[in-house]
Amino acid sequence: MAMKTTSIDTLVVGAGQAGVAMSEHLSKTGVPHIVLERARIAERWRTGRWDSLVANGPAWHDRFPNLEFADVNPDGFASKDQVAEYFVEYAKKFDAPIRTGVEVRKVVRNAGRQGFTVETSDGTYEANRVVVATGPFQRPLIPAVAPKSERLTQIHSADYHNPQQLPEGGVLVVGAGSSGVQIADELQRAGRQVYLSVGPHDRPPRGYRGRDFCWWLGVLGEWDAEVMRPGKEHVTIAVSGARGGHTVDFRRLAHQGVTLVGLTKAFDDTVVTFDSDLAENIARGDENYLSLLDAADAYAARNGLDLPEEPEARVIPADPDCVINPILELDLAKAGVTSIIWATGYAVDFGWLQVDAFDEKGKPKHQRGVSKEPGVYFLGLPWLSRRGSAFIWGVWHDAKHIADHIATQRKYLAYYDAPDSHTEQPKVDSATDVHKVSELDLS
Repeated sequence: MAMKTTSIDTLVVGAGQAGVAMSEHLSKTGVPHIVLERARIAERWRTGRWDSLVANGPAWHDRFPNLEFADVNPDGFASKDQVAEYFVEYAKKFDAPIRTGVEVRKVVRNAGRQGFTVETSDGTYEANRVVVATGPFQRPLIPAVAPKSERLTQIHSADYHNPQQLPEGGVLVVGAGSSGVQIADELQRAGRQVYLSVGPHDRPPRGYRGRDFCWWLGVLGEWDAEVMRPGKEHVTIAVSGARGGHTVDFRRLAHQGVTLVGLTKAFDDTVVTFDSDLAENIARGDENYLSLLDAADAYAARNGLDLPEEPEARVIPADPDCVINPILELDLAKAGVTSIIWATGYAVDFGWLQVDAFDEKGKPKHQRGVSKEPGVYFLGLPWLSRRGSAFIWGVWHDAKHIADHIATQRKYLAYYDAPDSHTEQPKVDSATDVHKVSELDLS
């Protein structure tokens, strides 16, 4: 059987929010391209999240500039399925050249000639450039401390869908970022006994003085911060859009019935030990919370904004007993805990990308997504160019920068390919080139 080879200027890997944004900007700049997606458009939103998940930002903010959510109040929070369908509709707006059900298995740089050879489940692709738009949620991370006990059901938050999938009994949720907090809350409301392991975190207010925290971070310039503050590399963000959106408050969760514990330290069969850092972690979260209120108040005063004051936002509930007298050791079997949910984040997996684009630790080396390996680009990673890079609207702006870089490179190359290149700059006919693909049958 003949092997199909497809040639294209730019190949985009992944059709989530990053891939769709990349395709839009490449189309606008007249760059012929194809987007390959191993499943469906925005598949991670569909099946890599729990059933009740909603976006963590309001609909007016967590979207692309050229399309609003059809059935969501601008101040509301879209469900995961509404988000997925949003990207499907957005791709239709400009007839994005997306091929679904195609897995990219290997990318190598060509020797002695331009571009890359890309092996996929749908044959071979030859591309001058490759944009890696696979996002940061590639490989669920379960830490090495996880117990080997067969008496415990253990899943990553990526595989959690609803309380009914877990066996009867209590649940230990490890990780108190947005996923861990919301899952712990849902399980407790479903009648489960829940222990929530809380590590270092940031805890912004959901809203303050009539404005969502996304708005405050915007006007305060925080979304555009280009460098992560030292010591914040492993700090999660506890924020929720669930039930209309609310400020995460660990003390209120405890008063509601969730038992808070410190950072998960080690297991001995079903006996788990926790660090004694619970009160400190919560106190630092409070500092982060109050500092944003201070910055918002100062901004409102400085600019004469007529926004209602909200002194009750500074009221911190009393410490619950689990904070005052923290549990440092827990026998899960005796406590009736039968499940552990690891809300411990993800790692990237670039094993298929066999090019010189990584440092000694395997992390991509790039400048605003432009890789050290010429012709390779990264999109959708946290802090790609700024704090907002991994968010829906942020990835759209990063994609524009990369598309402009690609278009500029194409102009340089096209200059010397023109018949009379030193007298007239060639033009790219975007109307005919956007979907131009050559397919060869090789025996």
